[in-house]
Amino acid sequence: MRNLLEKELRLATSPLAWLFLLFSVMTFLPGYPILMGCFFVCLGLFQSFQAARESGDILYTVLLPVRKADAVKAKYISVCFFELLALLLMGLFTAIRMTVLAAAPVYEQNVMMNATPVFLAFAAWIFALFNWIFVGGFFRTGYKIGKPFVCFIVAAMLMVGLAETLHHLPPLRFLHAPGGERLGLQLAVLLAALLLSAAVTLLSERASERRFAKLDL
Repeated sequence: MRNLLEKELRLATSPLAWLFLLFSVMTFLPGYPILMGCFFVCLGLFQSFQAARESGDILYTVLLPVRKADAVKAKYISVCFFELLALLLMGLFTAIRMTVLAAAPVYEQNVMMNATPVFLAFAAWIFALFNWIFVGGFFRTGYKIGKPFVCFIVAAMLMVGLAETLHHLPPLRFLHAPGGERLGLQLAVLLAALLLSAAVTLLSERASERRFAKLDL
């Protein structure tokens, strides 16, 4: 498994996957749906799948003396590695916005979602959608990436729209507070989101193992 992970990170990962981690900085943007940073991180991962498909990486991997299930698991772990890096960066930038920059006029007057633990919760859900819809969809065939990614785009945009709508509802205005109003509740939402995202990813990985094992490449 260690060798497979090294192959994924060193050979199968597009440089764009690393570069697009920089879109985590969009967490600082006022007047903009900052959850779009998650989409661009996923776009970088999509480029890795595209490059791997064009180079025949999947077929090469299954011809190695490894289990097909391990090939699937290595791909999921590499994807989750980038998602966790993005979440850590977004978490750091969120902490800066909620402390050092909490009183900045551009954030106090921001009509879009502010960076809070709830923002990170929605980011985790978007990554879970990517793992379930796109990565899981890819392993239905081992080569089709267009339709699964389009389906993910639709689901991700709906999630962004939901996130940008909820904080405008009077009972949920605390989701928008740049200074961390009702922080305990927000952290509870984040914890629940992380657990749910982990569960969704694990279920997707197990389902992909079963599907991929039946494919004749």
